Formats: sequence, structure tokens, C-alpha cells
Amino acid sequence: MRVIVKKDYESISKEAANIIKDEMVKNPNIVLGLATGSTPVGMYQELIRFHKEEGLDFSNVTTFNLDEYVGIDDDHPNSYHYFMKDVLFDHININMENTFVPDGKAEDPESYCREYDRLIEEKGGIDIQILGIGENGHIAFNEPDKKLNVGTSIVDLTQSTIEANSRFFDSIDEVPKTAITMGIGSIMKAKKIILLANGKKKAKVIKELLKGEKITTDLPASMLLLHPDVTVIVDEEAYNG
Repeated sequence: MRVIVKKDYESISKEAANIIKDEMVKNPNIVLGLATGSTPVGMYQELIRFHKEEGLDFSNVTTFNLDEYVGIDDDHPNSYHYFMKDVLFDHININMENTFVPDGKAEDPESYCREYDRLIEEKGGIDIQILGIGENGHIAFNEPDKKLNVGTSIVDLTQSTIEANSRFFDSIDEVPKTAITMGIGSIMKAKKIILLANGKKKAKVIKELLKGEKITTDLPASMLLLHPDVTVIVDEEAYNG
């Protein structure tokens, strides 16, 4: 696990965007695994800048998102479909037919989850997977539990995650209680993983992860210790607490 410590949020965003840009130049047909939430927004803004100012080409890029709330419409302002269009897709020359975000309203969720994993394999697998990390150590919506799902699946959100995400909704009661998410196995199949974290609130979980002492389902992110190519990019607050 490679660790890069940068001064602040802007710096970690640029670092991640530069890595992605370099890989895109080498492989214009790259498959990117994308994350939502506040953490990757700065990285997306930098990628948009690369596109508009330097001509970074997304026309042959394929993307798969980690997760989506269950029961929420694609055009809902807090859906991850809406988020991705708003913060990235609408500002670059990507073919929307090559963008995939889990369907939180799939009629047959179990079959849909299997199909999502199959589609990733059909596209050649994810070349770079972007991850954030929850304060409780979750990656995507894989929450701490006695068991973790291998493939894409429907999961219950913990109260701490619901509370953390309530800042995006008018009230905590509006936050969905379940989500569809790539499983740990789906994430671990990515060829390269970049985990981003910033701020003092993430310092405790980052310290625990970087100890590298044990793998436990109580800290889902610890599974990344088994992956051969993980880069953790953190700011000084997240690294030093």
C-alpha cells in the first residue's frame, strides 16, 4: 500500500486527477470505477479542467459507479445518477452509454446485482477504482458487519452512515436506509485502487487502516491490505489527526 500525504484537499484532488490523466493518456479506452460523496468532487473538477483546457479525451472511457440508494429516482437531486451528471458527466465529452451507475429501482435486485458484476467483466474489468472511506471504515456501502458481501448486492446502511449522509438531505428521515453497492470482491478485482481521504474526521480510521496489522470485517477498508496496487492519498489533517 503506497501512501501519499499532501498539504490539503486541493492537493490530494490534483494528485488523484493527475494519476488518472496519465493513465487515460496511456489507455484511452480505460475503465474507471467512480465514487460519489464530497471527497472526490475536487478530483472531478480537476479532470474537467484537464478536458476543457488540455483536451483530455473521455470519448472512449467507460465508467462504473460504486453504489446508489435503493428506491430513489435517477433524477432525484440526491441520487448518485444525478450527482455524477452534475459534477462530471455533463462537463466532459463522455458517451453516456458508457457510464454505468447501479439502478436503485431495479425490479429484480438480485438478478440486477449479478448482471452489474457481469457487465464489469464484459468491459474488461475496472482499471482504476476510486474510493472514499467512511468514518466507520466502510468502502462503497460495505458497512462493518460480521459478514461482507463479495459481489454487488443490496445492503442496509448503518445509523452512522445515515447520519453522515443526512447533510445532503432536508432531514435525516429522507435518507434511504438501504443501498445497492459493489461488494468487496467486486472492488478488489480492480487493477489499481486509489483511496482518498481528507480532514480530521477521517484521521482515526486512516490511522487504523495504515497500521496494517489486521484484516477484519469490522473495518471493511482493511481488505485493501490484500490488494497489490493501492494508493492512499490523504491530506495532512487526515494523516496526522
